[in-house]
Amino acid sequence: MLKAIFESLGLIGNAIILLVGMLTLDKSSDLTIDNSVRVAEVTGLGKTTIGFLLIASFTTLPELSVSIFSTMDPEAIGIAIGNVLGSNIVNVCLILGLCILILSLRSRGGTYRFSNATTREVKDLYFGLFTASLIPLALIYIGYASSIIGAILITVFVFHNIQMIRSRRSREAYSSGEKGEVARHILLTLLGVAGVVASAYFIVESASYIAGELGVPRVVIGATIVAFGTSLPELANGINATRKGHIELVLGNIVGSGFVNITLILGVALIGGPFRVSMAAYSSLVIFSIMANLLLWYFLSGERIGWREGVILLFMYALFIVTSFGAQQP
Repeated sequence: MLKAIFESLGLIGNAIILLVGMLTLDKSSDLTIDNSVRVAEVTGLGKTTIGFLLIASFTTLPELSVSIFSTMDPEAIGIAIGNVLGSNIVNVCLILGLCILILSLRSRGGTYRFSNATTREVKDLYFGLFTASLIPLALIYIGYASSIIGAILITVFVFHNIQMIRSRRSREAYSSGEKGEVARHILLTLLGVAGVVASAYFIVESASYIAGELGVPRVVIGATIVAFGTSLPELANGINATRKGHIELVLGNIVGSGFVNITLILGVALIGGPFRVSMAAYSSLVIFSIMANLLLWYFLSGERIGWREGVILLFMYALFIVTSFGAQQP
């Protein structure tokens, strides 16, 4: 239905949608970042925790929609699993790599050192990174995934988020005015995220139509515009947050997105499947995902990040792209 609307608008109409979508993406990202920072300040949860719990849960909506649709079409479950693992690689290597490079250009000496508060918050992310690395490896070792494993993954997601909120919640009681302020800023943050996700969808659809009309093959469109589009919310929020000096939000969002992808979204895809899924076909994706997470773990443990870390992550993404496209050649 929506695709027919894009087709009826033609090249000029889709070009206008693409432009409006990009402007909306920028403004929605501003709304998300500014209000999520206020939520972190008022609640005392910290920017990293807010990025993990609040922003990541909603910027992964494109991946969640792919998983939900895969439950309706069992043959598409492979796309959902590949999308989950591929998105993690894009988020850590490409998006975080770019954000680190931007941060290093803004930092004296090209290196950003974590404050004591940020260091404490970053340690809370280790479990999310550990989970995002261990679960795919365990599935490869087992050799298959099923609805039972999907239910376990969703349980891990719910339990960990509850524990994280309890451990990071400020002990001070809020006044009624502060509670109202928190609720308002949370609502505005979610409104901003919804705008980011919606505008990302329109950008992908209009860009895909324009590329198709210009003669770009569908395979290339799917492997570039569509695959990149599911991570566009994280990219927009990440660059905007870095530009405004909130790298903690970026770290929380990236690690949180990986955790949500591996637990909730992969769990939804598996729980709706009536059969076991062989994981052997995803071994290369799992290996790259684990390598990316281990690199990030190592960088965070050093309590500083700079241009070298950004270049390494971007090189890893380039290697992933070359390897993936090379594997598709006859």
